[in-house]
Amino acid sequence: MTLNFEDEYDLALPFDAEELAERVIACGLDYEGCPYEAEVSLLLTSDTEIHRLNREFRGIDRPTDVLSFPMREYERPAHFEELEETGDDCFNPDTGELVLGDIVISKDRVLAQAEAYGHSVIREFAFLVAHSILHLLGYDHMEPGEAKDMERRQSEILNQMSIQR
Repeated sequence: MTLNFEDEYDLALPFDAEELAERVIACGLDYEGCPYEAEVSLLLTSDTEIHRLNREFRGIDRPTDVLSFPMREYERPAHFEELEETGDDCFNPDTGELVLGDIVISKDRVLAQAEAYGHSVIREFAFLVAHSILHLLGYDHMEPGEAKDMERRQSEILNQMSIQR
């Protein structure tokens, strides 16, 4: 797996964010049975920057905790068989890895939400990465059934990693 990691904000997190993100993404891909090596980009930023991105790309004029930008749509979430039918455009021609997309996380929100929810900063960050990798694999939470399914999957990924609330 390749993680293109960028931290553009000087607010420190009390752990190695790149290493934890790699582990959560790998666990999520294994959990979903991804048969390919994958590539993900992750940007850590501020509330100010994620606010700008949220306004620009989603038309929502406020900061958010995480944004996910999948490289493709799936007819069914994590249905990897359809990727081979669509051709090679979803694979990096240099590495052969499946390009999943981009994740943007606000470090301000990670710290604030960990405190608000009464759990560790590690747990909050890992939750946001797990949530976002599921989005990159085609899951959503717009309908109540989808939301319950996503919540279950996020919990199971974090439980496999022994990251509890």
